[in-house]
Amino acid sequence: MSSNDMKPAPNFIRAMIESDLETKRYDGRVHTRFPPEPNGYLHIGHAKSICLNFGLAAEFKGLCNLRFDDTNPTKEELEYVQSIKEDVKWLGFDWDDREYYASDYFDRLYEWAVQLIKSGKAYVCDLNADQIREYRGTLTEPGRDSPYRTRSVEENLDLFQRMKGGEFPDGSRVLRAKIDMASPNLNMRDPVMYRILHAEHHRTAGKWCIYPMYDYAHGQSDSIEGITHSICTLEFEDHRPLYDWFLDALGVYHPQQIEFARLNLSHTVMSKRKLLQLVQEGYVSGWDDPRMPTLSGLRRRGYTPEAIRNFCEKIGVAKRDSMVDIALLEYCIREDLNKTAPRVMAVLRPLKVIIDNYPEGETEELDALNNPEDPSAGTRRVPFSREIYIEEEDFLEDPPKKFFRLAPGREVRLRYAYFIKCVKVVKDANTGKVVELHCTYDPRTRGGDAPDGRKVRATLHWVSAPHAIPAEVRLYDHLFTRPNPSDEEGDLDFKAFLNPNSLETLSSCRLEPSLAAAEPGNRFQFERMGYFCMDSADSRKGRLVFNRTVTLRDEWAKIQKEEGKELAGKGVAQKPEPPPSATEKHPTPAPIADTITMDDFSKVDLRAGVVREAGLVEGADRLLKLMVDLGEGRLRQIFAGIRSAYPDPRKLVGRQVVVVANLKPRLMKFGLSEGMILAGVGKDNLGIVTFDGKLKPGDKVS
Repeated sequence: MSSNDMKPAPNFIRAMIESDLETKRYDGRVHTRFPPEPNGYLHIGHAKSICLNFGLAAEFKGLCNLRFDDTNPTKEELEYVQSIKEDVKWLGFDWDDREYYASDYFDRLYEWAVQLIKSGKAYVCDLNADQIREYRGTLTEPGRDSPYRTRSVEENLDLFQRMKGGEFPDGSRVLRAKIDMASPNLNMRDPVMYRILHAEHHRTAGKWCIYPMYDYAHGQSDSIEGITHSICTLEFEDHRPLYDWFLDALGVYHPQQIEFARLNLSHTVMSKRKLLQLVQEGYVSGWDDPRMPTLSGLRRRGYTPEAIRNFCEKIGVAKRDSMVDIALLEYCIREDLNKTAPRVMAVLRPLKVIIDNYPEGETEELDALNNPEDPSAGTRRVPFSREIYIEEEDFLEDPPKKFFRLAPGREVRLRYAYFIKCVKVVKDANTGKVVELHCTYDPRTRGGDAPDGRKVRATLHWVSAPHAIPAEVRLYDHLFTRPNPSDEEGDLDFKAFLNPNSLETLSSCRLEPSLAAAEPGNRFQFERMGYFCMDSADSRKGRLVFNRTVTLRDEWAKIQKEEGKELAGKGVAQKPEPPPSATEKHPTPAPIADTITMDDFSKVDLRAGVVREAGLVEGADRLLKLMVDLGEGRLRQIFAGIRSAYPDPRKLVGRQVVVVANLKPRLMKFGLSEGMILAGVGKDNLGIVTFDGKLKPGDKVS
């Protein structure tokens, strides 16, 4: 299903909005906002919030504001403001004339703070930050009242006015809400509303030297703008009572705060602090480094806004935190670029091939498809000549079994061109490395088919050597080696898990000549190699640079891995299975697999699920397509080989199942499978694993 025709998945926030519309709450309005702090570049986690807030507003014919939470001038820059606006528009959303800043409301927020002081609900406190923390207490012990909590209204008004006037140094005084120092919620233990900060603001310059805290500015800004549904990430759930308290204490319009689980993506980090550290310490080239999870980094790498929006819709909206495998994001960009990216030929590690029986000095033009997925994309002409380049990895002098590409005496097909056969190998005299191949071609096979019907088992891409254009190609991989680099161990911090192979730069690549007309940001499929994008920062005329967006599926690597396992198993004596006894009532069960440790087993995340939809899979006799609820606010698509036991899949709807929830998504020809259903398998029997009692979707199974 394309991102264009996807129906929004049901989730609890949509359900709440639908209920509010039905009861005419907020007079039938839906008004959301996206409130970034301009202290860094937006990342893929922000994209989830952008798509949710702007998407819900569009879906319910409402409005969405862009509001900058610019309450901390020491960390905010105009550069970040501009980058945020660029990223939101690039994703496909527009706030029209509703661009707001918390600083727009500084005067109003100050007046409201004075109102709270006059009503005895706020006071100026002289404790420093460490003392406030000490007085706050713990989760198991109540806090203690500040010795300044009983100041008179008059004294508080005087001190607050003098704070505003710049009389006191940074950190010497704060304004605190007077709520409840014994509250079980630490956020309600007299939180700080204002702090003294003598710093230039990017919009208000030196007008203010006191700045409101986010918890104070947030709800009141929502109220001023008439927001109906203030959608936040889950870490603000414990802050909701404070959000409500400020609005009620001021007696102003009261929006509704709703929390959802933030996006955690494997093999990267989402903390702005950590991302800034990577930039400042030189681990990456900048915020737009293509290895970064920032939207500017993803854009430079070649990701499309359509793929990111599709990804955000697929992961859904949930109330519990989880880790999303980056493979799902990669699947979304492959799915999009497969339909839209023009195909071209590029040789990344060139090996020269001389076709001995091709006429010297002759060149011919061959027709090549621009995109087999899009007939309207048409064709292009590619030059062919006596000397060409192929990939080094497409030739082996002593090929193993299942390697079907070029080898001495073997014939292969050149894409759009001819059959060629290797007749001679030239090596470097010193290193023994293969530096050149001599081949012959069959002129009757132009276009890739032999008139005598003979077949070849491999098709190679190539470029004509005299016509090829040079380029630098950057092969990007995951930034971190661990799925969760923030899960630090001992003295190791997240940087210890940086992937030393996250970037490989190839400087001797050769591309077909049509790419000379490419523009920065253009995306292509380099046939058989992956999807690539012309770099928007370093590429220029005469020095082309391409970034690998994502690989294609590597079947040969899969075969090598399987063969490696097979070889590893050789030399290990296998105990023969005893023949079944004639007196046995039951067949001998399959032998128990090798033992594993508890640490190994703990890596498997088993969850309770409920089958919501079930159907047959056309063209697959063994498979059923199940849509399973794991409490994530969306349904997971899982293909399960259980059709023989459930010929009528409708009987599975409503059944409780056990799902391997952290299994890497697998792209099958029928679609993406996002997990595994556990089933018991006997000689003649098959059945899903289930359990007694009612567990909620997403509950842990152990």
